[in-house]
Amino acid sequence: MRIAAIPGIVIALDYSHFGLAFALFIAAGVTDSLDGAIARMMKTRTELGAYLDPLADKGLVLTLLISLASLGKVPEWVVTIIVTRDVVCLGGYSLLFFLTGEQMEVRPSWTGKLATFLQITGIGGALLLLWQPQLDLAVIDQILLQSAAIVTAFAGSEYVLRGLQWYQTRPD
Repeated sequence: MRIAAIPGIVIALDYSHFGLAFALFIAAGVTDSLDGAIARMMKTRTELGAYLDPLADKGLVLTLLISLASLGKVPEWVVTIIVTRDVVCLGGYSLLFFLTGEQMEVRPSWTGKLATFLQITGIGGALLLLWQPQLDLAVIDQILLQSAAIVTAFAGSEYVLRGLQWYQTRPD
């Protein structure tokens, strides 16, 4: 649902249908939570799902951050840090695979999960404020978004260190 919701949210934002954009964002989050809960309950974890889930998160987060920055609701430096972290991590893991021919197991860190939570919460807040600008939450939302950027940078450095450690401890 998250991947399918991305174009709908962007189109809703483009046409200033902020309530619809917020509703689609919430629906994407609820269906993701239900899907995850059902998968855990039924113990049906698939390799495809393990790849698609973080890609769906990244697609939703990055697309909405860029869209919201273009509307002046997310500082550009926040978007730059978050996009840079993702590019560095993807590039680093790709380089490690190119150099070794081996795929490093990538597990989310606690700070990575916190960064994603802050990003999604900040995006939700920005969408809510577009729809309901009279709410007095702008300062809180900016704190969330700026915290997301800081935690994202820290998580990115953790992933870089993990990659370097993995590379250095491999047998030649």
